[in-house]
Amino acid sequence: MAQLLYNRGVTESAQVEPFIRADRELLYDPFLLCDMERAVARIEAALSSGETISIYGDFDADGVTATAILVDGFSALGGRVIPYIPRRTEEGYGLNNAALETLKGDGVGLVITVDCGISSAPEVERANEIGLDVIVTDHHTVPSQMPPAVAVVDPKRGDSCYPFPDLAGVGVAFKLLQALYYSLGRDDDLDQYLDLVALGTVTDMSPLVGENRYLVKHGIEALQRTERPGLLELARSAGIPVAGIDPEVISWVLGPRLNAAGRLDHAMRSYNLLATDSVEEAQRIASWIERKNSQRQALTEGVLADARAKVEAQGADRPLLMVGGEGYPSGVVGVVAGRLSEAYYRPVIVCEIGAEQVRGSARSIPEFDVTAALTQCCDLLSRFGGHPMAAGFTAPLENLGPLHDRLLEIAQAHLAGLDLRRSIAIDAQVRLDSLGGGAFSMMQRLAPFGRANPLPTFLSRGVAVEECRCVGGKGEHLKLKIRTNNVVWDTIGFRQGYLVGEVTPTIDVVYNLQVDQWSGGERLQLNMLDFAPRA
Repeated sequence: MAQLLYNRGVTESAQVEPFIRADRELLYDPFLLCDMERAVARIEAALSSGETISIYGDFDADGVTATAILVDGFSALGGRVIPYIPRRTEEGYGLNNAALETLKGDGVGLVITVDCGISSAPEVERANEIGLDVIVTDHHTVPSQMPPAVAVVDPKRGDSCYPFPDLAGVGVAFKLLQALYYSLGRDDDLDQYLDLVALGTVTDMSPLVGENRYLVKHGIEALQRTERPGLLELARSAGIPVAGIDPEVISWVLGPRLNAAGRLDHAMRSYNLLATDSVEEAQRIASWIERKNSQRQALTEGVLADARAKVEAQGADRPLLMVGGEGYPSGVVGVVAGRLSEAYYRPVIVCEIGAEQVRGSARSIPEFDVTAALTQCCDLLSRFGGHPMAAGFTAPLENLGPLHDRLLEIAQAHLAGLDLRRSIAIDAQVRLDSLGGGAFSMMQRLAPFGRANPLPTFLSRGVAVEECRCVGGKGEHLKLKIRTNNVVWDTIGFRQGYLVGEVTPTIDVVYNLQVDQWSGGERLQLNMLDFAPRA
């Protein structure tokens, strides 16, 4: 346990109990965030005067959950609040002038962004010109020019003294609501929103350490007993019992479904699913989302196959891979970029090529900050923004060639001499006969697991293979029985069936401990991540 904690940044004894308990001790004062007092004062003025407020969100799960939290939280204070989420294809990411002018015409006096806005300085300037006040709440990398808003609340600001910079967009929105309620002397239980905070935080792949541990741990508990019709129907349509929701289910089942609406149609459908009190409406929307998710999966596979062929034709050994196509839907290019980056272990940019402009989505590797690279190309871009590992941009079509050349040059300089192969971080080398139910139960105290707090990963050397076979409908999985002394473990290697010929009588094996629930029972088994034959 000491080794596992140390590997997760818990290097002082005083940090151990707060990490394991993940209680309110991990929560920070929201007023430590820059401009929070200004933001709260402006919102209080809007609430007291009956001014209409628009919550301007993003079309992914992080933005949708953040929008839902603030609309509901402000409405509970008697506020006049309307949500606005742009259409991905027609409007693109972030603030846009047409939307701001429409909101102004609808009588909105204050726009509050969630999960966007930090890269929208020109649009905020335009809002100021037409008499709209803007509060920016975001968590993306802060550009050199901050928007001239009433307040800019972003934990990644260079002048920030906030102790935890890695909140998701929904986490920043939650801190805004928390600060507002504190200021108004309200003692409402804001933990009612932690289910949505957990959904957005995990889906956005925010690190599950620090303050996020509290938000996600208690958010998961809230999800497992949720009474929101939309979440109940979303889980039901996906075939998932709500009592079994954990970060893995959010990442691979619920999050992609919430994102599917914004990828292929309009994210307001996902917002309405989260906001509705009607079981009938929840059923209709959840069914629609399930169909859209299936459509998204099919589109992704088609674009992925085409993009992979282009990568192979260009040469997959380059330090940065960049491909595009006229028929690539903007809603799936990010997913495809992520799949290619995982397959080739390179920063990847996939572009939707239009008649006059290009929209690109980038996914990277830890060794390469893709947003910093785009910053060095800002003269070629219309707009851009994101995180070190994920970003997006638009650019004039004529700049696509020069942009590719410059990004490739930047990547060549930055990644020169590095071994660009995917690696597995191993927590400890252990003997198979030292593990068991007690060890597993103790490790579960580190949950919830996710980015920056992964499932504990172990290496055992020189284990004997007593049984080896392929399982699954197409033999795609590798099933082993392995032994040290008199201790035998069932072991499953998902999608490793093709390696059956490399299994030798003795192997070194890297794995996680997991609970196998096949056939209604529960037993511990090893989830094999990799193995190496021994002579």
